[in-house]
Amino acid sequence: MTDLAGKCALVTGSVQGIGLEIARALASAGAAIAVHGLADAAQAEAACAALIDAGAPEARFFGHDLSDPNAAGRLVQEAAAWRPIDILVNNAGIQHTASIADMPMETFQRILSINLTAAFATMQAALPGMAARGYGRVINIASVHGLVASVNKAPYVASKFGLVGMSRVAALEYAAAGSRESGGVTVNCICPGWTETAIIEPQIAARAALHGGDRSAGVADLLAEKQPSRRTSVAAEIGALALWLCNPIAHNLTGASIPVDGGWTAQ
Repeated sequence: MTDLAGKCALVTGSVQGIGLEIARALASAGAAIAVHGLADAAQAEAACAALIDAGAPEARFFGHDLSDPNAAGRLVQEAAAWRPIDILVNNAGIQHTASIADMPMETFQRILSINLTAAFATMQAALPGMAARGYGRVINIASVHGLVASVNKAPYVASKFGLVGMSRVAALEYAAAGSRESGGVTVNCICPGWTETAIIEPQIAARAALHGGDRSAGVADLLAEKQPSRRTSVAAEIGALALWLCNPIAHNLTGASIPVDGGWTAQ
């Protein structure tokens, strides 16, 4: 029921997966979408067209490389020159699994740069404008691994724990901005568990290999270890939650980390 007509959302990593479904949900409520990702022209055009079809009055693609924090700041500045950014969704992220002993230092640094430092840079650039207008939403897509740890994921877990902590600081700094009527400025994290996206495919493939290449058996094996519901989420469910957080009624929900994890972190 959220009406985002007249508002603009910047969603990083929004040409596929969770990012695209969040952008689609916001577009369905009437928001213009600043689309972002490392995509070729055809993929970028397809994502923008899908968002127009979903209801966005306009969608424009920005192709900044978020491994460079200066580029992350420029992304917000250039998108804001197109339309003021009312909603910022930091979704772009990468993962590489290896033990601490075997994790290349350059991989560790790249994961932190994209998953954490880029989010700092975009928030730093976007939040003052939101506060000045009295309405703003920052939704950081963390992970269940921003709340609990798993082996072989040191940089990913470090980046997501950092994102959760940084979001709480930003929530406190901007808690008094705006009003109930304007909607205020909030900063929250969504923490998905196992969700059907490309980022978990290597882990599914590894488990499937233990079951003669049976993907369904690989998924079941993966979920049995962590997620009590034994069900994956789909990306559109994360989009629906992000849309609700943008409603002015959510003006007092800030600094939260909301797990969508089938009971994983309740154990």
